[in-house]
Amino acid sequence: MGIAVIDPAENTRVPFLRGILTRSLQDVGLPFKKAYEIANEIRKNLSPDAEITTNGLADQVIVLLEEKQFLDVLERYKKSPQTRIPIQIIERDGQPQPFSKGLLSQSLEICAFPADERYTIAAGIEQQLLNNDTTELSSTALAELTYQYLQDNEPPEMVQRYLVWTEYARSGRPLILLLGGTTGVGKSTISSEIAHRLNIVRTQSTDMLREVMRLMIPERLLPSLHVSSFNAWQTLPSRDEKAATFDSHFVEGYLTQAREVAVGIEGVTQRAEREQISLILEGVHVHPALQKHLMHDTNAIVIPLILAVLKRKQLRRQLKGRGQQVASRQSERYMEHFDAIWELQSFLLEEADRLQVPIIPNVAQDETIRLVMETISDYLAREYTGTPETVFA
Repeated sequence: MGIAVIDPAENTRVPFLRGILTRSLQDVGLPFKKAYEIANEIRKNLSPDAEITTNGLADQVIVLLEEKQFLDVLERYKKSPQTRIPIQIIERDGQPQPFSKGLLSQSLEICAFPADERYTIAAGIEQQLLNNDTTELSSTALAELTYQYLQDNEPPEMVQRYLVWTEYARSGRPLILLLGGTTGVGKSTISSEIAHRLNIVRTQSTDMLREVMRLMIPERLLPSLHVSSFNAWQTLPSRDEKAATFDSHFVEGYLTQAREVAVGIEGVTQRAEREQISLILEGVHVHPALQKHLMHDTNAIVIPLILAVLKRKQLRRQLKGRGQQVASRQSERYMEHFDAIWELQSFLLEEADRLQVPIIPNVAQDETIRLVMETISDYLAREYTGTPETVFA
């Protein structure tokens, strides 16, 4: 890549560009010709594959401005944003970290702010720190400052969500999100997005668990494990071979397979709790009764959700699209069993309603993610009721 400029505060690495440096010098009053000469001289002083930090680059500019006696420009350059001393955030373990608008913005994800608003808030808080000439503060003080900023600028419910999330984050308890739903409703996509937003590094699909179990257990021993969830009923020994429909056996077949996969599901969740690591577990086998079971006798924060596509045409479109991404034959298979897939969703929704498990309609991805974030925040609010005085103590 050639010469690279590294910004530790924002964790970025970009190419050194004389044009960018020239423009920054013009912005503080240096004529173009002189600005380009300085940028070109710095370029010549660096080896072709050098790495330099933003602070190191600023130091070299300052030296050249002093040598060339551009004193007025020098004072203005020293006060420009790129030459300010980085703000250090002292973490709870005593380790310093550079202040980052990106990380601060990420901490606001749970409030369900749009991305542009999160960055606006982070930039506003950074400006407050700069105006106060702050060079170092604790992570607790930064969280309290963020809370106060939100109090002054955002609706009360958003402020409360941030307070709850801050209290939870300091508790050390793992969060286990259980996301169920029938084939094709978007579970893996939404799981991936939520994991990224909440910085959860461990995700698990029940389809993957079932695939591992298939390799370990022959089909003759557990035939229902070796078929899809929506046609597991066909492997039941009690099934009437002459029956033309699956109505009388469908739920029994699905639950039979779900019970088999539940062994792996419980193992994964128990390990996450032992290791105190947050987890997102998604799959068709994560049905409401199992979700409720996993919520008991655990120190983790377990949050159950059922994802749904409530319109037949939309689910059909999504299944067609999913099949085309893998193989055309897969799409045909989904369409062949569409009624069974729809029936499975109906069963899951009825169970979710009966057991009071939140149902999240997946119509538009951004809205779905917002609803998931709100639901997580609501569950956390049942566990965490601290005041600003206790949370930021």
